[in-house]
Amino acid sequence: MASYDVVVAGGGHNGLVAAAYLAGAGRRVLVLERYARVGGLAISAQAFPGVDVRLSRYSYLVSLLPTRIVRDLGLDLELRRRRYASYTPVGGTGLLVDNEDDLRTAASFRSVTGGEADHEAWRRFYGMTAEVARALAPTLLEPLRPQIEIERLVGPEAWGELFARPIGEVVDERFRDDTVRGVVLTDALIGTFADPATDLLANRCFLYHVIGDGTGEWNVPVGGMGAVSGALEAAARRAGAEIRTGAEIVGISPSGEVTFVAEDGEHTVSGGHVLVNLPPAVLDRLMGRPATVPEGAQLKVNMVLTRLPRLKDDSVDPRAAFSGTFHINEGRDQLAAAYAQAERGEIPELPPAEVYCHSLTDPSILGPELRGRAETMTLFGLHMPARLFRKNPDKARKLALDATFASMNAVLAEPIEDCLLTAPDGTPCVEVKTPVDLERDAGLPGGHIFHTDLSWPFAEGGGWGVETEHERVLMCGAGARRGGGVSGIGGHNAAMALLRR
Repeated sequence: MASYDVVVAGGGHNGLVAAAYLAGAGRRVLVLERYARVGGLAISAQAFPGVDVRLSRYSYLVSLLPTRIVRDLGLDLELRRRRYASYTPVGGTGLLVDNEDDLRTAASFRSVTGGEADHEAWRRFYGMTAEVARALAPTLLEPLRPQIEIERLVGPEAWGELFARPIGEVVDERFRDDTVRGVVLTDALIGTFADPATDLLANRCFLYHVIGDGTGEWNVPVGGMGAVSGALEAAARRAGAEIRTGAEIVGISPSGEVTFVAEDGEHTVSGGHVLVNLPPAVLDRLMGRPATVPEGAQLKVNMVLTRLPRLKDDSVDPRAAFSGTFHINEGRDQLAAAYAQAERGEIPELPPAEVYCHSLTDPSILGPELRGRAETMTLFGLHMPARLFRKNPDKARKLALDATFASMNAVLAEPIEDCLLTAPDGTPCVEVKTPVDLERDAGLPGGHIFHTDLSWPFAEGGGWGVETEHERVLMCGAGARRGGGVSGIGGHNAAMALLRR
């Protein structure tokens, strides 16, 4: 039986981060990945036959990846800042948040809300979250601190409003306008099925969306998400890690033995430690114990367009509106109505969603013949829990897409269908991924993009948030405490848990 210091189960981005750190420190490391390529859901792919576009098929923006990891591992990676944070159409006008022009943003708030109050409240609220981000982000790469220390670190106001009380209550108190309230609340609901008026799970989701790398900015990876995983794979191999693809793990033992199946049969390797870059429910299954399956709650739609759709608001350039986050029917009341319908097991009548166009910031993902002639569009739909797609996945997927396109068309000046590129085989360039699709195609239990519900970034008793009940088995993926999103934090912390013992 082959023996390694560390066996990494799963070659997603976190597994590659852990492998790069550990191999660079002289450990003998083996990474096992069931697919023919590494990267997990941080990949780029040609989704439409004959269409030369490298889409970020699953994850699509980068916020949580710390600059420290990029620097430590010497990653050849460019992340571009988006000038426009968001645009939210409202009737014949819209709310444009311009990161580089506060006067323009203030004027946009006035046109939508009819006054100055919500813009001032916006500045105060996000000034507070910025301070929290600067204070809290460095702790994500350190051993866990107890709750009382984090409370002191962020201060009483931020603790009360971001940690202790439901974020929905706070937003309702701070802002008057339904549209503004909704724009804030969407960050509490990405990939999370929760009622922000009552459920602190929404607070945890919000927190991770605003503290990334100390700035909370959501940046565009040049070359697509595949460039992130490509840079991490190169770093791991450069450090000396062995990476084996086409190796499906079928068993993990508490003693550090990992069994996998490849083309040439079944194999077992031994690791001084096993770092698990798999969802907790998958680890439970591999160790032969009962698993609790979480529930994902999103609709992902990838598109290629011949042109950007026209806006009802002709004072805003569509290139500005779609290069940031374009909010679709995500007002506070609209979010609440959609949640209530989904909770009853119904596809929302007016699904809330948001889109952005990667190619506006990074045209390199378009093939040479398509540059200047096409744009990519990524849509992320909220309140689409897996339960809606269990009984009849194909029918429900179509119903969800039709409802989402109708929701989108309600805020545009023309149907989005008129802007879709047609592939050589005559089909429109639209790809839909439901939670059930992610469960089937990507092995994510419940289609949960964070592997499990997000956790608070603190805990009593110390540790790195990667430990399991078995000393030789550690979590190193999104399912670790402080995991979730494309961050590398779980991989970093699992590596540090070993290197600093």
